[in-house]
Amino acid sequence: MADIEVLSVVALLQDLPEEGLVRGQVGTVVESWAPGVYEVEFSDDNGRTYAMVALQAGQLMRLNHEPADQEASSSSGGGHSFAPSVITVGIGRRHP
Repeated sequence: MADIEVLSVVALLQDLPEEGLVRGQVGTVVESWAPGVYEVEFSDDNGRTYAMVALQAGQLMRLNHEPADQEASSSSGGGHSFAPSVITVGIGRRHP
């Protein structure tokens, strides 16, 4: 499991009603205050911060955006290559 560090994307593992936060909300670590204590910024889709809270590592789960074995497989040449695909769905409207 990767350690939490500054700029890690994390998910909250418990409700914090006093902060208006619920389990599963996603934030970004913006500061490390002490071993295992992090300042986490929670922002909306427009980048507006709605909470900034100091949390312990046990209250957080680091999120990963890449497969855990990506580095090992890409360096050995044994990785898989996936081409992105686009699915187009047409929705027709009938006019009377």
